[in-house]
Amino acid sequence: MRLALAVIAALAVSGCATTTYQLSVMPRDSGKIYPGIASYGSGSEGPISISIEGKEYRGTWVQTVPSYSTGFTTGIGWGGWGGRGWGYHGGMGGTYSVDNPNGGEVKALLTAPDGSGLRCDFRGGPSLRGGGGCRDDKGMTYDVQIRPAPEAPAPQK
Repeated sequence: MRLALAVIAALAVSGCATTTYQLSVMPRDSGKIYPGIASYGSGSEGPISISIEGKEYRGTWVQTVPSYSTGFTTGIGWGGWGGRGWGYHGGMGGTYSVDNPNGGEVKALLTAPDGSGLRCDFRGGPSLRGGGGCRDDKGMTYDVQIRPAPEAPAPQK
């Protein structure tokens, strides 16, 4: 998940390639770690699922703050004394991109087949790694780590 996945974030993917992210989810009342997975294809949203105690929560993450901002500058002219007198000098301008120092932010809303919900907020940056937290309907809080999923090994011949 590009978390910012996006975020997260931020987060350059070309064509129809999909990046998969592995989530490690830990409740604040125990050391048990639950698995999750999120995907990023293109745009600023994607599917996410987290399995807690055999209950599968599924939903969509949506980027709420990008991990970088892009802008455009225009040329600035100025007068000055050259070898032949006063003249005008200027530039064409250009596009620039600036990383958000706080990383990108993502909101995920997930539901289980029994109707229960899980709400998550994640933050991440250009490293394609991040973290955040989730909270279920009963008020249980979970800490989450996000990292790119290891690629499957190529088939042996």
